[in-house]
Amino acid sequence: MLLTVAVIGPAHALKGEVRLEIRTDDPRGRLAEGTSLPTDPASAGPLTVSRLRFDGTRWFAAFDQAGDRTAAEALRGVRLLVDTDEEIEQDDDESWYRHQLIGLRALSTRGEHMGEVVDLEPGVAQDRLVVRTPQGRRVAVPFVAPLVPEVDPEGGTVTLDPPGGLFPEDGPEDDGAAAGVAAEAAEDLGEGADEDAAGTGGRR
Repeated sequence: MLLTVAVIGPAHALKGEVRLEIRTDDPRGRLAEGTSLPTDPASAGPLTVSRLRFDGTRWFAAFDQAGDRTAAEALRGVRLLVDTDEEIEQDDDESWYRHQLIGLRALSTRGEHMGEVVDLEPGVAQDRLVVRTPQGRRVAVPFVAPLVPEVDPEGGTVTLDPPGGLFPEDGPEDDGAAAGVAAEAAEDLGEGADEDAAGTGGRR
């Protein structure tokens, strides 16, 4: 199985460089210059890393196949992958591969159905579980133990204990208000997401 080690972000400068959202604890090893990586979608790759740098807060890369800003911008949103056969065994009870989380049924602490996990988004402070509600809304829940007290991939469920207002009961509107509630909850709970292996998200 292929796992995501980075997601390509916006183009940076004029020579084909892009910003990366890192999903691995070893970016220098996984994204070393000369490394050829399969992609999702497959039609975008494979991509060969020609340059990798870290500016102290963010990672940037360039690829042989994208020599200018226009070509680099076309890669935005593409996932860079590695084969799981290359990965060490996951041994952290508080981190999960993205593919282990996608599709889990989201339940409240009272057992009520709240939706389905459709993505894991990396964040500066902490990762976020993206849940699609029965009404079709997408709600980003900070992936921290107080708000996500139980993750059970084998049982196919994740238990949520969100603050009031994060999952409005009156329909699909006001995503901005829900995002504000999530941001306030994340700030109250403190910073510190961990990404413990390629393609994993760590719960604090």
